[in-house]
Amino acid sequence: MHQNQKLDSRTAIEIKNLGVCLRKVDILKEVHCSIPAGQTTAIIGPNGAGKTTLLLAILGLVPYTGSIHFNSGRPLIGYVPQRLELDRGLPCTVEDLMTASIGQKALWLGKKKKIKEQVRLGLERVGAEGLKNRFIGKLSGGELQRILLAMALEGHPSILLLDEPTAGIDAPGEQLFCDLLSDIQKQADLTVILISHDLSVVSNHAQHVICLNKTVRCSGGLNTLTEENLLKTFGLHIQIYPHSHGPHHSPEGSNH
Repeated sequence: MHQNQKLDSRTAIEIKNLGVCLRKVDILKEVHCSIPAGQTTAIIGPNGAGKTTLLLAILGLVPYTGSIHFNSGRPLIGYVPQRLELDRGLPCTVEDLMTASIGQKALWLGKKKKIKEQVRLGLERVGAEGLKNRFIGKLSGGELQRILLAMALEGHPSILLLDEPTAGIDAPGEQLFCDLLSDIQKQADLTVILISHDLSVVSNHAQHVICLNKTVRCSGGLNTLTEENLLKTFGLHIQIYPHSHGPHHSPEGSNH
């Protein structure tokens, strides 16, 4: 169950002995880990390792055993899913989508004019003011991720969860998105948890890493990403690849 307790101020979330069993299949078993506050934590692991399920457990969207402790008080959590199921032919603009989202979450805003101002400020925050009147189906992958990020940041959450936020985005778009995310994280002192298969994203933008495959294989700073630990997590079929979006970082011995 989700519980609130006073943790060390450097810890945002403490997960103890967490297990998730869906349709009699163990997705996660005996997961123990800490999420540091005000930092970006990357969760890596092979397909089927339970990474998305761990995010859903933190959100309270799947049943689980064990406990998830938040540091003093129920936090507001923003979530950027891996994909948004949308009819690409739907005549829906970015403003329409965000207005509907804000209207659902914050009926107290009342007047439509006030909601429109919220949309404008949200888009401005992610550098996407120019997309307000664009149809959702006409957005590139990177543009859509910016809109999903703007929606997740609505209400100013203290914790932000992102599931493969750069999947399907080209290299320049990925770099722009990750730089934007880093800037927002620092400005708002957000605790960010992201799932990624891209080692360059992890090594350039995270300070903490959790290697997950049904259970936590290892966790810690980026120096955790040794060849031994990657093999322990991914087995012989390592599916995590570095891309050169700037200075190359070797997984071994990185200390940024």
